[in-house]
Amino acid sequence: MKSLLLILSVLLSSPIMALEKNIWQAEVPSKGIYIPKGYDTNDDIELIAEGYLPNLCYKNPHTLVTVEQNKVHVTLQAWTNDNGEVPCAEMIVPFIHTFSVGVLDRGNYEVLLNGKKTGELFVEESSSSAIDDLIYANVEVIERVPGENKVIIHGHHPSFCLEFNEFQIFHNDKDVFSVLPVMKQVSDFCPLKMTPFSLELEVPSSLENNPVLLHVRSMNGKSVNSLFMRQ
Repeated sequence: MKSLLLILSVLLSSPIMALEKNIWQAEVPSKGIYIPKGYDTNDDIELIAEGYLPNLCYKNPHTLVTVEQNKVHVTLQAWTNDNGEVPCAEMIVPFIHTFSVGVLDRGNYEVLLNGKKTGELFVEESSSSAIDDLIYANVEVIERVPGENKVIIHGHHPSFCLEFNEFQIFHNDKDVFSVLPVMKQVSDFCPLKMTPFSLELEVPSSLENNPVLLHVRSMNGKSVNSLFMRQ
């Protein structure tokens, strides 16, 4: 019985050992990092990396993030088994990847991507002890309206006691529009009732960069991000 268990243990562990040996993390090419404006000391700060996978042997792009004093170090990687000996379909796969930096103290931070400075992040002091001063819509998807400089923002309201109030929009003077879909509470009675919504938004033309990133804040404390090419 002990011999059988030993054989099964070896058979089950062998593929795992092979997987660890033949698949590793490697840096992938990046076009830069989008840095939204408007974070404060209560926010879980999210940045967005844009890059591409060099072939189909690269999967699951992700980031490694460390913060040292006033520097945010970001390494953009993916899992791969491309050792020059396995066949890899030659296809470049572009992607954007949203990642968390965490909560930071007030101040200016340099953002370095794969060792090179790519931009700066300013974190403001929060005006209250609340996680967020505003209630945002529960955003899930950003849909492009074909042929127009508009998007449709889809999601679900968790209760009918909340209604959409307004979009607050600002930018980082470069390439990101931060969109705050602000809600208002219209009743003290808030039973759980998931209700779908669709909100139309015209993308401003106040930034010269094209494409721009739409950074839409969501009720869950995260964001939904989408690159937008103006017509």
